[in-house]
Amino acid sequence: MKRLSDIKFSTLDLVPVRENGSAAQSLRNSLDLAQHVEKFGYNRFWVAEHHNMDGIASSATSVLLGYLAGGTSTIRVGSGGVMLPNHAPLVIAEQFGTLESLYPGRIDLGLGRAPGSDQMTARALRRERSGSADDFPEDVAELVRYLGPRTPEQRVIAMPGTGTNVPIWLLGSSLFSAQLAGERGLPYAFASHFAPRFMHEAIRVYRNHFKPSAVLDKPYVMLGVPLVAADTDERADYLATSVFQRILALMRGQSLVQRPPVKSMDGLWLPHEREAVMDFLGLAMIGGPQKIRAKLDVLIEQTQADELIFTCDLYEHADRLHSYELLAQVMKG
Repeated sequence: MKRLSDIKFSTLDLVPVRENGSAAQSLRNSLDLAQHVEKFGYNRFWVAEHHNMDGIASSATSVLLGYLAGGTSTIRVGSGGVMLPNHAPLVIAEQFGTLESLYPGRIDLGLGRAPGSDQMTARALRRERSGSADDFPEDVAELVRYLGPRTPEQRVIAMPGTGTNVPIWLLGSSLFSAQLAGERGLPYAFASHFAPRFMHEAIRVYRNHFKPSAVLDKPYVMLGVPLVAADTDERADYLATSVFQRILALMRGQSLVQRPPVKSMDGLWLPHEREAVMDFLGLAMIGGPQKIRAKLDVLIEQTQADELIFTCDLYEHADRLHSYELLAQVMKG
């Protein structure tokens, strides 16, 4: 049985843009956060591809990863994830092959099969390309070939890319990617930071379908976890209202820019909206160190996850830094 101190811990940064803020400020904050968590022993720092969202500044994911890797020295840097239907596999192989060539041994390539946007935006991204989530298994296989050793009959290569063997992860919030990751013998990250209800079933499907591969001899599960850590439970509950407002805005189709915390959410949401937000954040770790430790102990006991990747979406950058610092203390016991 795993204990909390046995678990690797990482950061997923949504690169949030705050009310009256700017994308430039958010990108600088992302690097500052990466440098901060690197000091506290975090294993990896991922950013995710989103499009047409005014509150998230990580759309040019591979460009941002170069900035983050260049400003850090030891922490692994990667995508959590690149939405593969938006791209030709060769392009992603070249981008991440370039990153791996520049920062060897530090780059992760996490892949998702959703577009990370609405259908209108997906069409704008692809133009004449007929990208589809249905092509995901074939696209993953093509990408693996580009990043693997060149074969004698191979006529199209990724340069840089070929022979770099950038570690590939499959990400998902449903059972499809869980099964595919198991069958391909790849590490699997479940998006329990926004789809917790399918977590246990996805882990079961992944482990049951797992076949050892050249990159992995046994299943490796990473779980996304929302985090709001503060010195006291009361302070954490207050800071979490920024997160609640953002999820509520997502559900209403409103602007996703970060809003400052409020003393009470009363009057800001309806009862059914409150229930929906809390369901979305069902795995959230909100509280002081003691409360968070207790909840994490339960999570590890129930899932036997190998790694946890935390997303902390607070309004003030200083509060995010402190939240990750407190978490590191909890994880290290």
